[in-house]
Amino acid sequence: MAVVIALFLLSAMVSGTIASDPDMLQDICVADLSAGVKANGYPCKENVTAMDFFSDILAKPGAINNSVGSLVTGANVQKVPGVNTLGVSLSRIDYAPSGLNPPHTHPRASEVVFVLEGELEVGFITTANVLISQTIKQGEIFVFPKALVHFQKNNGNKPASVLAAFNSQLPGTQSIAATLFAATPPVPDNVLTKAFHVGSKEVQKIKSRMAPKK
Repeated sequence: MAVVIALFLLSAMVSGTIASDPDMLQDICVADLSAGVKANGYPCKENVTAMDFFSDILAKPGAINNSVGSLVTGANVQKVPGVNTLGVSLSRIDYAPSGLNPPHTHPRASEVVFVLEGELEVGFITTANVLISQTIKQGEIFVFPKALVHFQKNNGNKPASVLAAFNSQLPGTQSIAATLFAATPPVPDNVLTKAFHVGSKEVQKIKSRMAPKK
Protein backbone atom coordinates (compact mmCIF):
# COMPACT_ATOMS: atom_id res chain seq x y z
CA MET A 1 0.00 0.00 0.00
CA ALA A 2 2.79 2.40 0.89
CA VAL A 3 4.46 1.82 -2.48
CA VAL A 4 1.19 2.47 -4.32
CA ILE A 5 0.71 5.75 -2.49
CA ALA A 6 4.32 6.78 -3.14
CA LEU A 7 3.93 6.09 -6.86
CA PHE A 8 0.70 8.10 -6.88
CA LEU A 9 2.51 11.02 -5.25
CA LEU A 10 5.23 10.85 -7.88
CA SER A 11 2.78 10.78 -10.77
CA ALA A 12 0.87 13.74 -9.33
CA MET A 13 4.03 15.80 -8.90
CA VAL A 14 5.20 15.37 -12.49
CA SER A 15 1.87 15.79 -14.28
CA GLY A 16 1.20 18.86 -16.38
CA THR A 17 3.19 22.01 -15.82
CA ILE A 18 4.26 21.32 -12.24
CA ALA A 19 7.22 19.17 -13.27
CA SER A 20 10.39 20.81 -12.08
CA ASP A 21 12.98 19.28 -14.40
CA PRO A 22 12.92 20.05 -18.18
CA ASP A 23 10.60 17.97 -20.34
CA MET A 24 12.15 14.86 -21.89
CA LEU A 25 12.62 14.63 -25.65
CA GLN A 26 12.56 10.83 -26.06
CA ASP A 27 11.00 7.76 -24.43
CA ILE A 28 14.00 7.00 -22.23
CA CYS A 29 17.46 8.37 -21.57
CA VAL A 30 19.20 6.14 -19.06
CA ALA A 31 22.01 8.11 -17.42
CA ASP A 32 25.55 7.30 -18.40
CA LEU A 33 27.06 8.01 -14.99
CA SER A 34 30.58 7.31 -16.24
CA ALA A 35 30.49 9.86 -19.06
CA GLY A 36 32.94 12.73 -18.85
CA VAL A 37 30.54 15.05 -20.64
CA LYS A 38 29.23 17.90 -18.50
CA ALA A 39 25.57 18.70 -19.16
CA ASN A 40 22.41 19.84 -17.39
CA GLY A 41 21.69 16.27 -16.43
CA TYR A 42 23.39 13.12 -17.68
CA PRO A 43 23.91 11.98 -21.28
CA CYS A 44 22.07 8.88 -22.47
CA LYS A 45 23.81 5.52 -22.51
CA GLU A 46 23.45 2.61 -24.90
CA ASN A 47 22.69 -1.01 -23.99
CA VAL A 48 19.80 -0.28 -21.66
CA THR A 49 18.51 -3.07 -19.40
CA ALA A 50 15.62 -3.45 -16.96
CA MET A 51 18.08 -3.09 -14.08
CA ASP A 52 18.59 0.56 -15.06
CA PHE A 53 15.01 1.17 -13.92
CA PHE A 54 15.04 -1.04 -10.81
CA SER A 55 16.31 -0.71 -7.26
CA ASP A 56 15.58 -2.23 -3.86
CA ILE A 57 17.59 0.45 -2.06
CA LEU A 58 14.56 1.70 -0.11
CA ALA A 59 13.27 -1.71 0.94
CA LYS A 60 14.92 -1.84 4.35
CA PRO A 61 15.72 0.70 7.08
CA GLY A 62 19.23 2.12 6.99
CA ALA A 63 21.66 1.89 9.89
CA ILE A 64 21.55 5.20 11.77
CA ASN A 65 24.97 6.12 13.14
CA ASN A 66 25.19 9.87 13.56
CA SER A 67 24.56 12.56 16.16
CA VAL A 68 21.23 13.78 14.71
CA GLY A 69 19.57 10.35 14.73
CA SER A 70 18.31 10.15 11.15
CA LEU A 71 19.41 8.65 7.84
CA VAL A 72 18.34 9.66 4.33
CA THR A 73 18.60 6.97 1.63
CA GLY A 74 18.15 8.45 -1.84
CA ALA A 75 16.80 6.75 -4.95
CA ASN A 76 17.73 9.47 -7.42
CA VAL A 77 19.42 9.41 -10.83
CA GLN A 78 22.75 8.57 -9.24
CA LYS A 79 21.26 5.37 -7.81
CA VAL A 80 18.60 4.60 -10.44
CA PRO A 81 19.96 5.75 -13.84
CA GLY A 82 16.60 5.14 -15.52
CA VAL A 83 15.02 8.20 -13.89
CA ASN A 84 17.30 10.46 -15.96
CA THR A 85 15.12 13.13 -17.67
CA LEU A 86 11.95 11.84 -15.95
CA GLY A 87 11.84 14.54 -13.26
CA VAL A 88 11.15 12.16 -10.36
CA SER A 89 12.98 10.56 -7.45
CA LEU A 90 12.33 9.06 -4.03
CA SER A 91 14.08 8.92 -0.70
CA ARG A 92 13.55 6.90 2.45
CA ILE A 93 14.21 8.67 5.74
CA ASP A 94 14.62 6.67 8.93
CA TYR A 95 14.57 8.29 12.38
CA ALA A 96 15.77 6.90 15.69
CA PRO A 97 13.74 7.85 18.78
CA SER A 98 14.13 11.65 19.16
CA GLY A 99 15.90 11.68 15.78
CA LEU A 100 16.02 14.83 13.67
CA ASN A 101 16.36 15.48 9.95
CA PRO A 102 17.97 18.93 10.48
CA PRO A 103 16.74 22.10 8.78
CA HIS A 104 17.67 21.93 5.09
CA THR A 105 16.49 22.86 1.61
CA HIS A 106 16.11 21.13 -1.76
CA PRO A 107 17.00 23.82 -4.31
CA ARG A 108 15.58 21.93 -7.29
CA ALA A 109 12.41 20.26 -6.01
CA SER A 110 9.26 20.30 -3.94
CA GLU A 111 8.82 17.33 -1.62
CA VAL A 112 5.96 15.18 -0.33
CA VAL A 113 6.56 12.83 2.62
CA PHE A 114 4.37 9.81 3.41
CA VAL A 115 4.72 8.35 6.90
CA LEU A 116 5.47 4.62 6.87
CA GLU A 117 5.63 4.28 10.65
CA GLY A 118 5.79 6.42 13.73
CA GLU A 119 4.85 10.04 14.34
CA LEU A 120 6.79 13.14 13.33
CA GLU A 121 6.75 16.86 13.92
CA VAL A 122 7.37 18.48 10.53
CA GLY A 123 7.48 22.02 9.25
CA PHE A 124 8.83 24.59 6.81
CA ILE A 125 9.60 28.29 7.07
CA THR A 126 8.39 30.79 4.48
CA THR A 127 10.50 33.66 3.17
CA ALA A 128 8.46 35.89 5.53
CA ASN A 129 9.85 33.80 8.44
CA VAL A 130 6.50 32.14 9.15
CA LEU A 131 6.68 28.56 10.45
CA ILE A 132 4.11 26.16 8.97
CA SER A 133 4.17 22.98 11.06
CA GLN A 134 2.13 19.86 11.76
CA THR A 135 2.33 16.54 13.57
CA ILE A 136 1.90 13.64 11.15
CA LYS A 137 1.54 9.93 11.77
CA GLN A 138 1.39 6.65 9.84
CA GLY A 139 -0.51 6.94 6.57
CA GLU A 140 -0.45 10.77 6.48
CA ILE A 141 1.44 13.13 4.16
CA PHE A 142 2.95 16.60 4.32
CA VAL A 143 4.21 18.86 1.53
CA PHE A 144 7.37 21.00 1.58
CA PRO A 145 7.46 23.73 -1.10
CA LYS A 146 10.49 23.97 -3.36
CA ALA A 147 13.65 25.50 -1.86
CA LEU A 148 12.10 26.46 1.50
CA VAL A 149 13.90 25.48 4.72
CA HIS A 150 12.20 22.51 6.38
CA PHE A 151 12.74 19.74 8.96
CA GLN A 152 11.31 16.54 10.44
CA LYS A 153 11.61 15.49 14.11
CA ASN A 154 10.70 12.19 15.73
CA ASN A 155 9.46 13.13 19.20
CA GLY A 156 8.46 9.55 20.05
CA ASN A 157 10.32 6.79 21.84
CA LYS A 158 10.03 4.43 18.86
CA PRO A 159 11.68 4.53 15.39
CA ALA A 160 9.87 6.30 12.55
CA SER A 161 10.25 6.36 8.78
CA VAL A 162 8.87 8.12 5.71
CA LEU A 163 8.98 7.88 1.94
CA ALA A 164 9.77 11.23 0.31
CA ALA A 165 8.82 11.99 -3.31
CA PHE A 166 10.47 14.76 -5.34
CA ASN A 167 9.69 16.35 -8.71
CA SER A 168 13.35 16.25 -9.72
CA GLN A 169 15.72 13.44 -10.65
CA LEU A 170 18.34 15.02 -8.37
CA PRO A 171 16.74 17.45 -5.88
CA GLY A 172 19.96 18.43 -4.13
CA THR A 173 20.14 18.99 -0.37
CA GLN A 174 21.67 21.85 1.57
CA SER A 175 21.75 21.31 5.32
CA ILE A 176 21.77 24.77 6.85
CA ALA A 177 24.20 24.02 9.68
CA ALA A 178 26.63 22.00 7.55
CA THR A 179 26.50 24.55 4.74
CA LEU A 180 27.50 27.40 7.05
CA PHE A 181 29.85 25.68 9.49
CA ALA A 182 31.42 22.85 7.50
CA ALA A 183 31.99 24.40 4.06
CA THR A 184 35.29 23.91 2.21
CA PRO A 185 36.99 26.34 2.22
CA PRO A 186 35.35 27.56 5.43
CA VAL A 187 32.99 30.50 5.65
CA PRO A 188 34.99 33.31 7.36
CA ASP A 189 34.46 33.53 11.10
CA ASN A 190 33.69 37.24 10.95
CA VAL A 191 30.75 36.51 8.63
CA LEU A 192 29.30 33.94 11.03
CA THR A 193 29.93 35.95 14.20
CA LYS A 194 28.09 38.94 12.78
CA ALA A 195 25.25 36.88 11.28
CA PHE A 196 24.57 34.91 14.47
CA HIS A 197 25.58 37.59 17.01
CA VAL A 198 28.05 35.29 18.75
CA GLY A 199 31.78 35.38 19.43
CA SER A 200 34.54 33.70 17.47
CA LYS A 201 35.00 31.05 20.18
CA GLU A 202 31.41 29.91 19.75
CA VAL A 203 31.85 29.77 15.97
CA GLN A 204 35.02 27.71 16.28
CA LYS A 205 33.32 25.35 18.71
CA ILE A 206 30.47 24.73 16.29
CA LYS A 207 32.85 24.27 13.37
CA SER A 208 34.83 21.68 15.32
CA ARG A 209 31.67 19.74 16.08
CA MET A 210 30.50 19.92 12.46
CA ALA A 211 33.82 18.83 10.97
CA PRO A 212 33.70 15.43 9.21
CA LYS A 213 35.04 12.59 11.32
CA LYS A 214 38.25 11.07 9.98
